[in-house]
Amino acid sequence: MRGRLIFPFLAELHRLDTKALALEDPDGAGPLAGGFDPDFKEPVLVDTNDDGIGERIRKEHAPVRIPCQVEPDAFEALQEYASGNSPRSRIRLVFHFADLEKLGLVDAGSGDAMVRVGDRLGAIFDLGGALVQAVRTPPGLFVTEAKPMGFGLFMPRPRRNLLLVTFDDRETAAPRGVSA
Repeated sequence: MRGRLIFPFLAELHRLDTKALALEDPDGAGPLAGGFDPDFKEPVLVDTNDDGIGERIRKEHAPVRIPCQVEPDAFEALQEYASGNSPRSRIRLVFHFADLEKLGLVDAGSGDAMVRVGDRLGAIFDLGGALVQAVRTPPGLFVTEAKPMGFGLFMPRPRRNLLLVTFDDRETAAPRGVSA
């Protein structure tokens, strides 16, 4: 007995493929050797259209739909900046480790969930597959924290059962006092 999700939906998750990014040369003959920054643990920025602003290069695994419980915090709340509006969004999803295990999203060696910082939420569907909420990208909603919780609920064989994942947007405008 590991419990279950309450009022489940399906989250369409686009997991960041860091291995494919590391092998890609995003700027051709330029100085970059790969598309993943090992220091900052995120995709590099490359100015692909010569506008002086670097675009994020992403490689993603095929999308996967995972049963989840939805805990909205803020959705497109108004946040004004000197350079424009950047609506703020934060959604928390609760995944059950039993579902992650069935989908092959738990590392057998370490026990870590393979839902990681930088993964992107594409949409939320009902259990019948009908779209409930699409997530516009940009700005998108990206994993900023994946926290295992609910340890030891079944005393004969204690295990963890839940993964709380926080998705936040990325700012699309510069904060006041910062020039672009």
